[in-house]
Amino acid sequence: MKHEEIWRALDTLAAENGLSASGLAKRAGLDPTTFNPSKRRMPDGRARWPSTESVAKVLDATGATLEAFTALVSGARALASTAPARTASRRVPLIGFAQAGGEGFFDDGGYPVGGGWDEVSLPEIADPNAYALEIAGDSMEPVFRDGDVVIVSPSAPIRRGDRVVVRTVEGEVMAKQLTRRSARRVELKSLNPAHPDYSFDLMQVAWVHRIIWASQ
Repeated sequence: MKHEEIWRALDTLAAENGLSASGLAKRAGLDPTTFNPSKRRMPDGRARWPSTESVAKVLDATGATLEAFTALVSGARALASTAPARTASRRVPLIGFAQAGGEGFFDDGGYPVGGGWDEVSLPEIADPNAYALEIAGDSMEPVFRDGDVVIVSPSAPIRRGDRVVVRTVEGEVMAKQLTRRSARRVELKSLNPAHPDYSFDLMQVAWVHRIIWASQ
């Protein structure tokens, strides 16, 4: 069991409940900064582990079982559910992929804003800030085709290998596979092999959001 695996599990649990790390801490009755990234390392750089008490409070507050949390620590990307499938009951904001590079659709944090969005009804998504993008053209084939709708979660934790939507500070928006993200760079693999891969300095990237669902 590794330090980063515990924190990733907590981040995933937060996203599953539509919360940020600080929101998860507040729901569990903890100080809002308990799970902040700045609290995950000691001042000297050594790893700081969440206490068993704080994890227990989180499980109690979210209703997650210890088995489910252990599965997240072991690499599961979402909580397993034994509940029967529910019909689509959530409407999320929708724009075309080309529009996503324009001004007025996202705030500085990468969350959807403004009245220019359409809406689409899709399966229930935990993240209250989730949004939908409609694919246009063939630049993302064979993974995503023209007319597909992808659901994007600003709160979902991201790791190598995830399919993501990236917006640069210059307004370019693209769907790629994350191959590496360090403290200095973001490296992306194109979904369509006919298109080039990309590598950006972190200062060139406005945000990176994970694709969590597609209408394929």
